[in-house]
Formats: sequence, C-alpha cells, structure tokens
Amino acid sequence: MRGKDQLGRDLIIARDYLTEGLRTRASAIVTDELGPRRDLEIARAQERDVTAGRLTRLDARIERLARDGDLTRPYGMEKLSRFDRALIQRRLEHLRGMGLASARGDGAFALEEGWKERLQAIGREGDRIREIAAAFNTGDGLSGRVYDPAHEQARTIVGRVVTDGPEDELRNRRYLILEALDGERWHVSLGETLPGAVPPKGSVVVLPSVGQPRASDRTIARIAALNCGMFSDALHEAFDPASRPDYRLAHIRRLEAMRRAGFVTRDSDGRFAIGADYLDKAARFEAARTGGVRVEVKSWLSVEAQIERRAPVWLDAVDRESLTGKGFGRETASALSARRAFLEREGWLGEDGQLKSGMRDRLAAEELKSAADGIRGKGAFLKLEDGMSISGVYERPVDLAQGRFALVTRSKEFTLVPWRPELERYRGAEISVKARAGGIDWSVGRARGIGR
Repeated sequence: MRGKDQLGRDLIIARDYLTEGLRTRASAIVTDELGPRRDLEIARAQERDVTAGRLTRLDARIERLARDGDLTRPYGMEKLSRFDRALIQRRLEHLRGMGLASARGDGAFALEEGWKERLQAIGREGDRIREIAAAFNTGDGLSGRVYDPAHEQARTIVGRVVTDGPEDELRNRRYLILEALDGERWHVSLGETLPGAVPPKGSVVVLPSVGQPRASDRTIARIAALNCGMFSDALHEAFDPASRPDYRLAHIRRLEAMRRAGFVTRDSDGRFAIGADYLDKAARFEAARTGGVRVEVKSWLSVEAQIERRAPVWLDAVDRESLTGKGFGRETASALSARRAFLEREGWLGEDGQLKSGMRDRLAAEELKSAADGIRGKGAFLKLEDGMSISGVYERPVDLAQGRFALVTRSKEFTLVPWRPELERYRGAEISVKARAGGIDWSVGRARGIGR
C-alpha cells in the first residue's frame, strides 16, 4: 500500500503482472479454496461473453488473433478448438451487428477502426445505467440517463443527490446519481474531484447546460473588455492595485494553460489576446480538463432539513409552478408548503408572500452565530469584517442553510468564512484569510500563497 517492499525499497511490479498476473493469481487462490470450475460453468461464462455489451476476454483473444484489424487468415486460429473457433465466430457476428466489424464475401471479418475503444465506451454506459438502478432500487423499471453536457440538447437540471461513487479512483474522478425535479434520474460524471468537495446525499445541485468558467476567468474577461481585448500582468495590476503578485501569476498560468490548448494567443510582449467569447472557451476548456461536469450546489441541506430552519434556505426561492408531481418535484412541493406554513407562523412573510425586507440578512447572521456557538473547545468566535484578516488552520467544512463555510482555527479563537472547493487541498494546513467587500481572499501559509 505504501509502494515499498519489506526492505523499504521502492516496490516495482511488472506491468504484465498488474494487468494479467493478479487476476491469474486470484483465480488460483479461489480454485485452491473451492476446487476447480466445472467445464459446464466455464462454457456458460464464455457463452455470456458472446453477446456482452462490453469488452470481454473473447475480444482480447480476437485482438491477439487479428492482424491490422483483418481476420481473413488470423494467425493461430487453426490451433484453437472447434468450440473456441465457434465462440469467436459468433462474437464477430455480434460485433458486426453492433457496427464494430464488417463481414467479407469469403466469410472472413474485418474489425472497424476504434472498435475496442467504442466497445469500452458502451460498457461504461451500461455500468452507469446499472449504478442508477442500484441507487434507487425501486423496482419500477426506470433506468435513468447519462448526463452529457456536450450534447446539443443538454439543459439545466435541478436535482437531489441520491448517492455518489468512484469512477476512476486513480484520478480522483467521481460520479453523482441525481433525481431531478421532473422525476428523471441522471448519472453525472464530476471529473477530478477532491473527496471533501463532493456534495453530500440529499443536497440540492444544479447542472448547468454548459460548462462553467472559473472566477479568475471572469476577472480576465472583465480586464480584457476594458483594454481592447488584451490582458497582461501590468494591465491586471493597473485594474487592481491591491492585488498580490502571486494572485496575478495564477491568472497568467491559467491563460498559459489555455494557450497550450489553443484557446488564446500571446504576443511577443507577453500580452494575451482575449476574444469576446472567452468565457465560453474557458467553460469548454474546464470541462475538457476535469473530464466531467462542475455542479453548483444550491443547498448543502436536504429539503426536509430546510422546512423549519431558522435561516434563509433554497426553498424560499423555489417557484411552485416549476414543480411537477413526480419524485423529487413532488417532495419539494410538499416541503415548500410546509416551509411557507412555518414562515407564516413565525411572522416572517410579507404581503407578497416573500420574506420581509431585511429578514434574509438577519436570519443569515443569526444562523452563523448559532453555528459558532455550537463549536466547542476552539476559543472565541471572531467574525471577520471588511479588511480584517486571520491566519490559522483550516480544519473542516461546516454546512449551513445559507451555504458551506470553512472552519479556520488558531490558538484562542476561530472564524467561519465562505468555503471554496480548492480549500480541501489544504485541510489541516495553515492558511491566511482576509475579508474583502463581496468575499474573502485566502492564501496558503502566512506569507505566500496561490490564491487571493
């Protein structure tokens, strides 16, 4: 697990052992414990591979037998048993029906270009549908759909998180299973995501119809719009004289990454040409970089937990006419009615049916104070006002109705500041936080950092 052998040296494992040897060794261990498989069991397993909608061991054998995708005279075919030849022939017929192979007049087959990758994609699609079915386990026969933000008909979806799981553990890629307001079920690939940044079960999220640019992209676009479509470190400093060099450097690095991907250009003076469609390009770049969808969390709390919450909640802004009588939409409508009844009992609703003027800010302040009072053993609560700063250890996130906050502590006091996903990389590390109008700036350590 540590990548070391018994002598403390780097553990080196041959590639073939990782791809085939582990499976073979596990098979040998199970055989020793349970005894050898019967020929009939083996034959039935091979029969299932013939029509499987995924990459199988039969496909691996076909790939080894083929030469440049041509199975006219596959080497070694004559060495196979009649049963194995029949299996491969039937598998090729199935691949032809899937459009992954073509038959020739002499009874031979040719594999289509990219057949293996397409078969792997089909297998992943099937896995995702099964993950949706397992998450709901209702037996109603509804299978769900896979969300593809690149599809031309992709739309904005509001839904509840049913569960999450690993999609590629080596790359920290995860998926969400959602139930939308219209009752539709979705499998959503998040791409590379830090474990602490995954929305919890029951939270309410929005899937944008297109990718979302970063906050730094909006800053770049705003500065470029004021400078005839150009951006540079000097222009950034002139726009925001209080910005730190490392903060501006992060924007330059972002543009360098996009330049390498072909989205922007840079002249000999180090200035970047930013087009009017820069934010759209940044959204596409971000989606391609992470390999998934960037979801927006509307509420870290479930709709049930929002009903009698003495704080501004997502339900307060929901339009009842947008809700359906299915699944999560039906439950949201019921929770909305209960929430309105609670607000009326408390006397917080105005004549227009909305929260009274100033009530949202008051409730938010009271919720933050209540959350701080519930944190024990961390010293006194320090509420950061504009211009104030604190250096301390980021311990964990705190989920409130108004949003997620980061708990930052030092020897005799602590504070709660708006949370960002990037903070999860530095959980347990010392960070510096400074309050500014409209948000916070943060950096790693006391003196230098990567963000603002």
